[in-house]
Amino acid sequence: MKTRFSLVLLILATVFCAKAQPPAAPAAKAALAKATFAGGCFWCMEPPFERLPGVVSVVSGYAGGPKPEPSYEQVSAGGTGHAESVEVTYDPAKVSYAKLLDIYWHNVDPFAVNFQFCDHGAQYRTAIFTHDAEQKRLADESKRALEAKFGKKIATQIVAASRFWPAEEYHQDYYKKNPVRYKFYRFNCGRDQRLTEIWGTAPEH
Repeated sequence: MKTRFSLVLLILATVFCAKAQPPAAPAAKAALAKATFAGGCFWCMEPPFERLPGVVSVVSGYAGGPKPEPSYEQVSAGGTGHAESVEVTYDPAKVSYAKLLDIYWHNVDPFAVNFQFCDHGAQYRTAIFTHDAEQKRLADESKRALEAKFGKKIATQIVAASRFWPAEEYHQDYYKKNPVRYKFYRFNCGRDQRLTEIWGTAPEH
């Protein structure tokens, strides 16, 4: 009888202790990372990254200049030092920075100095704004590989990222909001024609 009573007490104590335990903490979300690229008109740089699995968001904006809170009018006039850029937020567990670099290179003319296609001025320069030492290492390696492949100098800058300023709302996802105007601009600018000349094919957009 004592043995049975002790067994019941043991079971009750086990159940009580199990209920008293705090609930397990939820699994931590995977840390997201940022990548910032300048590739001429930012409207045209959103689509290739947005369709990539592992990319969380792509924001058009301005990077690389000292003026705080620049407007589109100021940047496009060339007086702020900024370049039209995109800030890509991504999950490194799903897409690598090396893959982002590959997408970037195939969407720009890396030989053009201070212009891209029909847009001229330093505000349309190509640049990779790196957020840490590993991004810089990979960007430098990819640039050297392209110079070896093409046998000439790549004009794209690789510089440390500074403050990124999001562009005005009407610029965000412009290719979705204004598809006809976007396609007309892209065609008239000769972007896909030049990309095909360099890379053998133009990206889908």
